Amino acid sequence: MEWLKKLSTAIDYIEHNLDNDISYDEAAQIACCSPFYFQRLFSYVSGISLSEYIRRRRMTQAAFELQRTNAKVIDIALKYGYTSPTSFNRAFQSVHNITPTAARNLGSTLNAYPAIRFSVQITGGNAMAYHIAEKYPMRMVGVRIPLSTDMEENYRIIPEFWKSVLSSNLFSEICVLSNQSPKGILGVSVYESPQRIFYYIAVATDAPVPPDMFEFEIPAATWVVFENNGFFKENVQSVFKRFYTEWLPFSGYEYAELPDIEVYPVCEETPISGHSEVWIAINKDKEGKKCTI
Repeated sequence: MEWLKKLSTAIDYIEHNLDNDISYDEAAQIACCSPFYFQRLFSYVSGISLSEYIRRRRMTQAAFELQRTNAKVIDIALKYGYTSPTSFNRAFQSVHNITPTAARNLGSTLNAYPAIRFSVQITGGNAMAYHIAEKYPMRMVGVRIPLSTDMEENYRIIPEFWKSVLSSNLFSEICVLSNQSPKGILGVSVYESPQRIFYYIAVATDAPVPPDMFEFEIPAATWVVFENNGFFKENVQSVFKRFYTEWLPFSGYEYAELPDIEVYPVCEETPISGHSEVWIAINKDKEGKKCTI
């Protein structure tokens, strides 16, 4: 459960710097992972993006100061990183639904978002069907779209990308290439560097790369494979959250920071529900391992 302690320490860093510059790189280094994977991990576990969490926490603190002090609105805005009254006003209203000036009125209703505290809870109940698989390097071929380090932006980009591919001939062209495991149409986020992050709609194959498509390889690894039946979007997100909060802490493994693979059935129509899989690369946990980032 060492990773959970590191994640909590990273959140402590953020909390101590709400009125200063917050470095995603430094927070990720504390959590011993890359900034990209830190943001992914945070969003899966907490249910919101890291940027939205920071915005809510800063606006919570700003509201407290507006009500208990006589500080000018512009000074409070500057304290929490907003150089423009307009941008501060917009951020404040997105959290509290009223203006900063109105927040000073007695009786105003505001929203307080407490600091997140990560802990493992024994909830019992639902089983997680999984198996462990050892795989040689996997070669993928498909289409891709660039992602950013902003998870909120990626959550908008990826669904639109799926919609575009599914409504074109590309989807069937990709599907016919599938001849390796994991079988099916794959959604894969590939992090190469902060400037090279891609989301692929692809298949595992040894077929030649068609024009306007790309290939990439995932190295040999140990994978935990979770199987699901139901609506894809809800189930896949649930798997990632339960992996981090319920399966990983007690498994004796650690997250390997390789591309996660979403596996959907090959079909002629837009896939909405059915059998799906999530493949997550893992390593045997080395207790006391020092952070190398």
